[in-house]
Amino acid sequence: MKSLFKGGIAAVAILSAFAANADEEADLIINEEIEMTVRTDAPAHVENLSTIYSGWVFRSTETQALQMDDFENPGMIFVDDAIEAWNTAEGAEGQSCAACHGAPEEMAGVRAVYPKWNDAAEEVRTIAMQVNGCRTEQMGAEEWKYDGNEMLNMEALLASVSRGIPVNVAIDGPVQAMWEKGRDLYYTRFGQLDLSCANCHEDNYGNNIRADHLSQGQINAFPTYRLKNAKLNGVQSRFRGCIRDTRAETYAVGSEEFIALELYVASRGNGLSVEGPSVRN
Repeated sequence: MKSLFKGGIAAVAILSAFAANADEEADLIINEEIEMTVRTDAPAHVENLSTIYSGWVFRSTETQALQMDDFENPGMIFVDDAIEAWNTAEGAEGQSCAACHGAPEEMAGVRAVYPKWNDAAEEVRTIAMQVNGCRTEQMGAEEWKYDGNEMLNMEALLASVSRGIPVNVAIDGPVQAMWEKGRDLYYTRFGQLDLSCANCHEDNYGNNIRADHLSQGQINAFPTYRLKNAKLNGVQSRFRGCIRDTRAETYAVGSEEFIALELYVASRGNGLSVEGPSVRN
C-alpha cells in the first residue's frame, strides 16, 4: 500500500487503509469475446507510473461483472437510444449520421484517437465537439448540450463500437500546446484541500478515500454508467466533480481548460482499451 498523500496533506484523515472488494488481477472479456487491455506499460510521456490500469480493475467484483455482459450493463440501454438517433434525419439538410458514415460499426477506432486536432477548425476537438460540428456544419441541426443526454448516448455508441481497440491519442504536432496546458492543470493543486489530480490518481491509486477505491483516473472507459446516480456520466462532468470535491471553484464543461485536461488525461491511457460505456460505482 502506498504512503498516504505525500507531503503530509491534511486531507489524509479521510483516507482508509482498507482495500475495496476488488479483484485487481482480473481480466475483462466482454460477452466472452471482446478482450480488453486493462493493464499495460505506461506510455513514455507518463513519467511517474510504470504500469497503467483501467478503472475497472479497482471496482468491486459485482461491479466488474456488470460490464462483462452487455445484457447486464445498464449503459447499453443508452447505446440503443443513440442508434435510433444515428439513423434519424435532422436539420435543414435533412441528413442523418448514417447518411454520411454508414452503420455505427464503420466508426470503429474513432473513439480511440480523441481528443484530436481538427485541421478545418484549427482546434483540438473532443468527440463531443466533433459530433456537434457534424450536426451544425453537415446536418444544419442544433448543437446538443455538452454532456447532455443525447450527447452522452452518442458518445456511448461511438465508444461501444471501438471496444477493445487501444487508446492512441496524439500529443505532439498541433496539439502539443494544449497537451502541455492539460499536463500543467493535472499537477495544479486546487481548493481548500490543496489537492491536484495527481495527488489522488498518481500518488494514491489503490488506496481508499471514504468509500471510494481510488483508481488512476483513466478515462478510456467513458462515458460511464455510475451506480451512484443511475445515469451515463461524461468525462468533463467528472472533472467538475473532482475539482468541486477539493472545495474549489471549477471550470465549465466544454471550457478550454477541460478540453486541455481531457487531452492530457486521455493520453495517459494510451495502450488501454476503449471500454465505454463502462460501469462504475
